[in-house]
Amino acid sequence: MELHTEVLIHNETLGVKGGRGVLLQISPDGYYEVNLVYGERVHRTLLPIHGTVLTSKVQEESSTLDMEIER
Repeated sequence: MELHTEVLIHNETLGVKGGRGVLLQISPDGYYEVNLVYGERVHRTLLPIHGTVLTSKVQEESSTLDMEIER
């Protein structure tokens, strides 16, 4: 996932399910740095990679889904 991508954030610890945000950095120390929309404000937030799911808001093009995966 590219940096500065708009993402949906899921994190059970914060109780965030599909929160909106922007991925700023993926730290080698084990966290995502995101701008998380919380309420009506944007907060810079460090979320542990373990326990956090980020989903890109931009849908993949269908041509990439038709590719055959070699196993």
